Amino acid sequence: MKDLTLIIGSIFGFLAVILGAFGAHYLKKMFIEELQKSFETGVKYQMYHAILLVLLGFNLDFTTTLHTSAIIFFIVGVVLFSGSIYGLCISSAKGNKLKFLGPITPLGGLCLLIGWGLLIYTFI
Repeated sequence: MKDLTLIIGSIFGFLAVILGAFGAHYLKKMFIEELQKSFETGVKYQMYHAILLVLLGFNLDFTTTLHTSAIIFFIVGVVLFSGSIYGLCISSAKGNKLKFLGPITPLGGLCLLIGWGLLIYTFI
């Protein structure tokens, strides 16, 4: 699980840089200010959690299911939270908003919160 955590964290970081540049340069022409800010929020949360995953990959021993569960919640949370924001922003800019993605964003946020909660419990 350690190697997988490091790989996924690195991939998330790599993609956050690409998506940040893509949003700042290409999509900026398509986005209104509100969409630009939302897209940036998705990129920021993805990068924060990419760094967290790499740090946890180096520091957790993964001897308990609690460690593994926290990592899984972080990964799923990033995919749902940031991924749904990207989809909502891009589809809105193209005039065909994918409304089904709206409820997915808070589910991703909930997964991130659960991951953080499990991490807090681990440290206590």
